[in-house]
Amino acid sequence: MAGVHNWVVSATHLAVLDDEIDITQLIARYLGAVGFRVTQLHRGADLLALMQHDPPALVLLDLGLPDEDGFAIARQLREHHRCGLVIVSGRGDAVDKVVGLEVGADDYVTKPFDLRELLARVKAVLRRMEGGAAATAGPAGNGAVASVVTGRERWGFADFEIDVAARTLSHAQRGEITLTAGEFDLLVTFCRHAGRVLSRDFLLDATRGREAGPFDRTIDVQVGRIRRKLEADPENPSLIKSVRGAGYLLAVGVEPR
Repeated sequence: MAGVHNWVVSATHLAVLDDEIDITQLIARYLGAVGFRVTQLHRGADLLALMQHDPPALVLLDLGLPDEDGFAIARQLREHHRCGLVIVSGRGDAVDKVVGLEVGADDYVTKPFDLRELLARVKAVLRRMEGGAAATAGPAGNGAVASVVTGRERWGFADFEIDVAARTLSHAQRGEITLTAGEFDLLVTFCRHAGRVLSRDFLLDATRGREAGPFDRTIDVQVGRIRRKLEADPENPSLIKSVRGAGYLLAVGVEPR
């Protein structure tokens, strides 16, 4: 495991895992120059070890690792750690991108990439992790009433409680439920606009922002993941419902806590 210089101790820690040393050095130099502390890694085992003693706020993960399954590493991160996850891969087809989202990636960048774009995406994921989405305006032309959520951003719905500041979701019987940064922001947006139909474009703008360069099916995949974590029967959801040709809505009441 090779580390970059000791950047300022208080700097946000990032890890970049890629078997190509030139790639990790390029990313580390660029992100380090703008104030991040960057650790370069070349094996999945090194990343998992790092997560135990110096966990990064965000991981940049290549899928094409020799003798290792990048998707499996992503799943392990999501199951055991809270961190941002951006897949950086030469696999650019839609199937790989969708699978990347399915295993919990917050974003997916294809090689070759522009370093400025990579930086913008890293910052966008970190912003979403820190502050949540500020989706306060409804979709244009939608006649539904404004969000029922006002004031304090800690709310209850069904048997769940969500705390925006702490970025936690808990269930009365099941305890805390782990969500990715993207899933959490999407659920917050639904809570802020409970009872109204939200289009996919509105949800993309509210949760990811156009600078993140979202691709088709992002919202559909994230809604599917949220349903599997929250719904008793994800195939027949009672919380987040699909509205054919229009989008999705949170179909239960939301109350401030």
